[in-house]
This record gives sequence, structure tokens and C-alpha cells, in this order.
Amino acid sequence: MYKWTKILFTGVLAVTTLVPTVQVMAAEAKPSVIRFASPYVGTGNRPVGYGNYYSTTQTLGLIEKEFQKDGIKVQWNNFKGAGPAINESYANGLVDITWLGDLPALIGKASRLDTKLIAIGGTSDNTYLAVPTGSSAKSIVDLKGKRIGFFKGTNLHLSIINVIKKYGLTEKDFRFVNMDGPVGYAALASGDIDAIWSNQALLPVVDRGIAKIIYTTKKEPDVYKLSGYVLVNSKFEQKYPETVQRVVNVLVKQAAWESDPAHKDALFKTWSKSGLSFSNIAKANAGVDLKRHSAPIFDAYNVTLIKQKLKAGQDLKLIRGNIDVDRWIEPKYVNNALKSQNLQNFWTPLNASGK
Repeated sequence: MYKWTKILFTGVLAVTTLVPTVQVMAAEAKPSVIRFASPYVGTGNRPVGYGNYYSTTQTLGLIEKEFQKDGIKVQWNNFKGAGPAINESYANGLVDITWLGDLPALIGKASRLDTKLIAIGGTSDNTYLAVPTGSSAKSIVDLKGKRIGFFKGTNLHLSIINVIKKYGLTEKDFRFVNMDGPVGYAALASGDIDAIWSNQALLPVVDRGIAKIIYTTKKEPDVYKLSGYVLVNSKFEQKYPETVQRVVNVLVKQAAWESDPAHKDALFKTWSKSGLSFSNIAKANAGVDLKRHSAPIFDAYNVTLIKQKLKAGQDLKLIRGNIDVDRWIEPKYVNNALKSQNLQNFWTPLNASGK
């Protein structure tokens, strides 16, 4: 009896000691491919973005370099359909990690897309309202009843509707037309629309004498400007947390590099590979604190800004549904990256009011 009891106990002990080993092996499993997405498409549909560290990592192939030794394939998709197209891909399980503008990211989460927000991906980018050079319009108010083109469903949408509300206007005061940048610029030149509202990609059209800018958000508070987020499919994050951490490590390292004023010219040259000229990129970023712009951290100010944009989108009926922002964000990946790269004190956290 004693011998059988001893044998049984030894067998159970052997099985239980195997369990942790199996769990460790499962935790370290690697994906065969990581599917990245971006809403940025450069001139001539080239898959090159600009304006944030996420786009730079794609242009420089930094993610590929990180995973080359593992044999993990890195797949990039630059969606001409921008944020709405990326949300659709999330809904169909076709994307793992992406940069996404504030409004489409918020709409997606409020619509129950299973994402986690793992890094702030650029803040304080500006929008520009332009009219044909021969137009007599000098302000937003002068365009009441006129046809204004912009890309609906993108982060431009929230900025624009928020701005006109500030000036006591609503969507009903204008004839808004949904069109992406290239289509909108052509429509402006042909007289099919009276104005266009866009981001810095509009500046070359101004250089060519087709349009003139009558308004920009440069002097507005950040809630009226453009922000972006780095999101991950929650199922991917739960299955491959170490892979997600390595991706964020690369992104944070690049964000720190872009924050150094000494790298500004090299950075703008990289972004100009999108087809947007160095001079236009420099003009768009004149007066912009690139260090703050690139800060990936979830400080009180960035979290407050997310909540402000959520509330604004809900009030404007652009976002239907609610989001528990504090549960949506997952700061551990950025925090781990800061610690491993000795960057804990690199970006100064701001309080809720931005100080």
C-alpha cells in the first residue's frame, strides 16, 4: 500500500511541476506575422506617412529590423480609406497594431471594437481651411451656405465640427461634401467646391497658387487640434504581450529620437519621402514643440485630452456610445519601454490642465 501511495504521489508531483513549464512556453510563443496599418498614404499612393513616430518607423523599416532575427513577418497596410477603413479591418480581425486618428479610434471603441490604446501617437497637429485664391471669403463665417470638402470619419471631422461650434455654427450652416484630400484639391481647383478643410497635405496646393488659407487651428487649444493613438487588437495583445512590448520599445525609442531638436532636419527629410516637401513640413511644424508632440506617455494631460475629445464627439453626435477611457488605455508597455531605455524622466508629465 505504501509503495502504491508513494508512486501515485510522485506521479502527481511530476505532472504539477510540468505545468509552469508549459505555461512559460505558451507565453513565449511568437506570431508568424504582425499586421500593421496606417491611414497615411503619400503622393501617388506611395505607402509612406509623415507627422509622427509611428510613420517614421515604417519608413525606416525599424519594426522589420527588430523582428528579422525571429523570422516574424511584418506586414504594413496603408489604407487610402483612412480611419473608417482601418476600423472595418479591426472588425474583421485583419489588423493587429495601428496608428489611428482620435475620432475613428473613439468611434471604433464606442462601437465595441476590441482594442487597447497602448501609446499616444502624436498630438497638436493642425487643420487648415482654404478657399480658391480668387475667393472673397476671409473667415469661417463667410462660408455659410457654401460647399466645403473634407474627409468625413477621420480625425479632421472632430476638429472641424468642434471648431465651427466654437464660432456659434453647426453642420447645417454649410454644405459639407465628403472627399479625401486629392479629390478635394482637384474639386477646389475646378470650382466644384467653395473651400476645403484638410491637414498639412493642403500646403502644396497653396504653394501652387490654387488656394489660400483663411483659417488654421494653430492658435486654438489642443482639443481643437488633431491627435493620434497607437492601438492593438486586444486578442493579439493577450496572446502576444512580449511581442507588443517589443513593438512599443521600438516606437518609444523612435519617439525619443524625434524629440531631439538636433534631429529635426533629418526627421523632416524622412517625412518628405511621403511626397510632402521639406519646406511644407517645416512650415506645418513651425512653433510646434516636437518633444511634446512626440510624447507617447499617458500623463494626466493626454488622458484628459482623450476624455475631452470623447465628450466633444458625443455632444456633436459623432460618437454614439460610451468608453471607459481609464480601462481602454494600457500604459504598461510604454512605462516598461521608458524604464528599459532609461527614459523615465525624458518627457515631463503634465497635469490635467497642461502645466
